[in-house]
Amino acid sequence: MKKITFTTLFFLLVFGNLFAQQEKGITGYNNWLDSWTDFQPNKANYEEPTQILSGNITENTTLTKRNTYLLLGDVFVTDSTTLTIEPGTVILGDYKTKGALVIANGSKIIAEGKPTDPIIFTSNRTDKKPGDWGGIFILGDAPINTFGSVASLNYGLNPSSTESISYGGDNSDSNSGILNYIRIEYAGKKTKAFGNFSGLTLAGVGLKTAISNIMVSYCEGSSFNVLGGEVDLTKTVSYRSNKNDYNFNYGTQCNIKNALAVRSPYISSADGSRCMYVSSYDLKENADSSQKETFVKAENLTLVNVSNDLKYDIKIGLVQEAIFIGPDASFNIHKSVISGFKPAVILDDKIEINSENLDKIKITRSYFNNCKGNIFKKGNTNNDDLESWYGSRAFDNVYSKGPDDETFIDSENSRNPDFRLRINKIIASNDLFDDDEEDE
Repeated sequence: MKKITFTTLFFLLVFGNLFAQQEKGITGYNNWLDSWTDFQPNKANYEEPTQILSGNITENTTLTKRNTYLLLGDVFVTDSTTLTIEPGTVILGDYKTKGALVIANGSKIIAEGKPTDPIIFTSNRTDKKPGDWGGIFILGDAPINTFGSVASLNYGLNPSSTESISYGGDNSDSNSGILNYIRIEYAGKKTKAFGNFSGLTLAGVGLKTAISNIMVSYCEGSSFNVLGGEVDLTKTVSYRSNKNDYNFNYGTQCNIKNALAVRSPYISSADGSRCMYVSSYDLKENADSSQKETFVKAENLTLVNVSNDLKYDIKIGLVQEAIFIGPDASFNIHKSVISGFKPAVILDDKIEINSENLDKIKITRSYFNNCKGNIFKKGNTNNDDLESWYGSRAFDNVYSKGPDDETFIDSENSRNPDFRLRINKIIASNDLFDDDEEDE
């Protein structure tokens, strides 16, 4: 009887620890990054293209695994057409013409890969580099907060009709299709007039669009760019983006769950980039105040800056904040991990610190590790009040100063990393750095 009781208690303890391990940051009893992601995509070799995609696709079309496709220039799926992509299909973005794929408003993409057979968008160069090709744009008729409720993608695309780059409307349930188990590699071409493309741009995309298991790696622009619409993102990965990992703007209403962003201070753009940029507008005078402000609800995120020498990289200005929140935007983050930033979160200097605005920015039950400061307001020299507010027991945030190899299960694995949080590594400290030491 005693033996049975001891065995029962042992298993309860083990399973209890497993459950606790999954509470903060990306979650899952197994590492869901396995099998379909690739953290070393430059080592992959693909067949030469057997089919070319160019111009407008105006009839329902299926891309098959037995072919390799080349995106030649800007390719538009228009006229209420559905583009279907089989699991395992490889689509190469052309380097010379900076290939890009645009799913126009009213059309759909059905791209359902499998965990063991993902769909791959990548560069057609042998020696692949960030910005080799354009990226993927998906447009819908869900609400945006600009005047007129409709906008155009102003990225230097060359459509045959402006309707092919228009997005926005009043259909929150807009359905632009399915994206599942997809990798987007080396996108983000730079244009002289419009800056960099993003790996995946979702413009006016609605709730019936299914988006999950998407990895964007080595993008010269932002990995995920969400412009208006109402979007759910699940199990998304941004790896070593040059710009922002997740960019939200124009009144988007987004639920993002179980998502990962891994930054490198040696790749990040010198003109400012972070894991999450949350804004309601670029210019306030262009925003329609009768429409919804941007609202991002984030849960079980892991935001990591991987640095060889964090203190030194912060000292010389290579490390920035993980999250930037602009005025007139709402942001809730829960049960998440923010590791290795300066600081973890910055509020725009236009945000007045009062109860109304603090009610719109909730940071709860999250884990701050190795951050030089936690919650700051831009331009403030004293952020003690903000630190005390979010550090109170009401928010249940915790602080640590552990190295990555102790904080995460297997972050050092270059091929199959595991960024789930280890258990029992929480230390009661909210500052890795000794301020006196830094002033020396």
